Amino acid sequence: MAVMSAAFDPAYGEAWNRRQVSDALLMPNTYYLLASAGGFEPSAAEPAAGFVLSRGIMDEEELLLIAVHPDHRQRGVGAALMQRFIETATERGRTSLFLEMREGNPAAVLYKRFGFEPVGRRRNYYRSAQQGPLDAITYARRQQVP
Repeated sequence: MAVMSAAFDPAYGEAWNRRQVSDALLMPNTYYLLASAGGFEPSAAEPAAGFVLSRGIMDEEELLLIAVHPDHRQRGVGAALMQRFIETATERGRTSLFLEMREGNPAAVLYKRFGFEPVGRRRNYYRSAQQGPLDAITYARRQQVP
């Protein structure tokens, strides 16, 4: 939750609260990954620098949240998390990966680098944004499972 609080700008209303996260983690087929400052699974004594939360069903998996603490941005943590997300989803047999982000989110560069392409738009999805409602852009990545 410390990463969540620091990573998401409150101006957009994107962060989840503790209850939303704990409820999601109790649901079947929900997964999380933590990253240390080096991008790997942190040891018990290391604080998390970032995380991924996803859920899957059948051959699809959706990236629900990805966050990197601002102190660790631009150091490869987000890329390491994306790579691990894709690898673990592939191991689970997922052939279609999805995510949604607010329009204008600079993370689009990272998503595109990992083969995600825009496939849809939800108009005025982010209604709690201080700049007024913002659209959500849906991205997809199709992949072959070995």
